[in-house]
Amino acid sequence: MNPEMLGVFGLLALCVGCFIANRPRMDVVALAALLALVLGGTLTVDEALAGFSEPSVILIAAFFVIGEGLVRTGVAYRVGDWLVARAGSSETRLLVLLMLAVAGLGSVMSSTGVVAIFIPVAVSIAARIGSAPRRLMMPLAFAALMSGMLTLVGTPPNLVVNAELHRYGHAGFGFFDFTPAGLTILALGIAYMLVARHWLGGRPEVQPEAKRRRRRLRELAEEYSLFNRTRRMMVASGSPMIGHTLGELQLRAHYGANIVAIERQRQFGRVMLTTAANREICAGDVMLIDFAHGEEGIARFAGEMKLQDRAFRDDYFSDLSRELGLAEVLIPPDSTLIGKSILELRMRSQRGINVMGLRRHGHPLVEDLLHEKLKMGDTLLIAGTWKSIRLLHTQAHDFLVLTLPAEMDEAAPAARRVPHALACLAITVVLMIGGVVPNVIAALIGCLLMGALRCIDMDSAYRSIHWQSLILIVGMLPFATALQKTGGIDYLVGGLLSLTGEASPRGVMAALFALTAVVGLFISNTATAVLMAPIGIGLASQLGVSPYPFAMTVALAASAAFMTPVSSPVNTLVLGPGNYRFGDFVRLGVPFTVVVMLVCVGLLPVLFPF
Repeated sequence: MNPEMLGVFGLLALCVGCFIANRPRMDVVALAALLALVLGGTLTVDEALAGFSEPSVILIAAFFVIGEGLVRTGVAYRVGDWLVARAGSSETRLLVLLMLAVAGLGSVMSSTGVVAIFIPVAVSIAARIGSAPRRLMMPLAFAALMSGMLTLVGTPPNLVVNAELHRYGHAGFGFFDFTPAGLTILALGIAYMLVARHWLGGRPEVQPEAKRRRRRLRELAEEYSLFNRTRRMMVASGSPMIGHTLGELQLRAHYGANIVAIERQRQFGRVMLTTAANREICAGDVMLIDFAHGEEGIARFAGEMKLQDRAFRDDYFSDLSRELGLAEVLIPPDSTLIGKSILELRMRSQRGINVMGLRRHGHPLVEDLLHEKLKMGDTLLIAGTWKSIRLLHTQAHDFLVLTLPAEMDEAAPAARRVPHALACLAITVVLMIGGVVPNVIAALIGCLLMGALRCIDMDSAYRSIHWQSLILIVGMLPFATALQKTGGIDYLVGGLLSLTGEASPRGVMAALFALTAVVGLFISNTATAVLMAPIGIGLASQLGVSPYPFAMTVALAASAAFMTPVSSPVNTLVLGPGNYRFGDFVRLGVPFTVVVMLVCVGLLPVLFPF
C-alpha cells in the first residue's frame, strides 16, 4: 500500500466518521474532501470538478423540476389520494402500495427520478394519516433501489454487466432475466420494511410551535358552526337557473343560499369554477352551497330550482381542499367594511370570495347573519379559491389575515395543467424506455416542456432543486477517480482473489457480492459494475463454471446500496425529508444487504446453473 493510496483511504475513513457524527453537514464534508484531494495532489482540478458535469447530477436536478411540476398541477397529490383511498388509515397497507408503485415505475425509468417525484407524495400522506415521514422515506428509497433489480434496463449496472458478457463472447441477459431474483428481493424487502419501520421511530416529528397550532379546514368550519349548513347539488335539466348568471339570480338575498363554488365537467375531467357575478349556470353543474336558513330553506330552494342532492365523500372542506380553501380575517379599526352587512359587502362580485361565517368576541353568530352590521374586531371566515385567498394579503386596509389553514401548502397552483404535466411525464418515460436519446437529455426535454406548458414557473423550478443533495453527490464522485489512480481498487480486488482461491463457487459468489457492495459504498454503482464485472466473469472462468450467476451477482450487489446515505443518490434524496442520521441507514441497510446476498447465493445458481 503506497502512501498516496493510504492517504485516500484515510480521507475516506475521516469522511465516514463525520457522516456518522453528523458534524459538519454532509455537503460541507464532501466539498472539504474534494478540496483535500486537489490540495494533496491526488487529483487535478478538472478531475475534482468533473462531478459538476456528471450526467446523473443533471438528471437528478431535472427530475426535481419535473416532480415539482407534478406537485404544482396536483398530479402528485392525486397519486397520494389514490394511495390513501386504497390504504385507508392503515400504514401497513400504505407502505406496501407505496413500495410496489415505486418499484414498478422505477423498473423502466430512473429510480432517482421516481424518488424525486414520490417524496412530496409520501410526505403529504404521512401528514394525513398522522405518521412520521421517516417511516415512509426509507422504504421509498429501498423500493427505488430494488426497482433496478427487476429488469435489464432498470439501472445502468445491469447494462454494464450485460455489455461485459458480450465482450467476453457470451450471450447477454434477456429483458426479464433479472425479474425472478428481483421480485424475490422486492417481496423480502417489503416484509423487511414492515418490521424495520418500527426501528425508525413511531411518532411524527415535533414541529415548531407556530406550525403545531396551524389549524386545518375542518377545525375552522367547526369553530364557525358551518357543518349541517353545506350541500352539494346538481342543476337538473329544466331548472330555472339555467342560462342565468349568479348576479341575476340573487340567490343569497332571496334564499339565503351562498354559492361557494361550481363544479363543471370538461373534456379532461371536472374543473372548479369561481362564483363571479357574471358566471352563467349550465345544466349538469354541481354547486357547493352554504345555507344560512337551515333545513327548511334548503328544501324550498332545492324544490323551486329543481336541484338534485349529490353526496360528499366527507364534507366539501376535505373533498375539494386542493382547489377550495378557507381563511380567517380580522376587521381592523380603520376598515371601510365597518357598519356594513355581509350582503352589502358584495365580496363575491368585488373580490371573488364568499363570507361563510362571523365571530364576535370569540363566539359565532348564526342568527340573521346576512344582515348583521360588522364591527371593529369581528372575525370573518372567507371561502374561495386558493388564488383568491392568497390575494387577501394585498387588502390589508380592509381586513387582516389571521389564519391560513394547513391545507394551503397542498394546494395546486396549476391544477388545470394536469393533462399537460402527465403528457410531459409520459414523453420523458417513453424517451427513456425507447433509448431514443440519453436519459439526461430525455429528462431535460421533460423539464423544458413542463415550463413551456406552464406547469411550473422559473422561480418554482429553481426552488424545487435540493442543492444540498446535489453538492453531496458532486463532492463524493471524485473518490472513484482517486481510488483508481492510487491503485486502491486493484488492492481490494487482489485481496479478494487471494481469499477465495479454494472456496466453493457459492462461497466465491458471497465474497464477490460483499466486495462489490463495499466498493459501492465509495463510488457510483455504475463505476462499481465497470470495475467488478470483469472480476466476476474472470472468477467464473477460473472456477470453470457459468459466468451468469457471477455476472448477475455483481449487478445486484452494485444496486444493493442500502448501507449508507451516500451509497446512492436515492438514499441522499430521502435523507433530509426523513430527517435521518447516518446510523439509521447502517442499522437498516446492513441487515437487508445480507438478505440480498443470501438470495443471490441461494437463488442465482438455481436460475443459472453452474
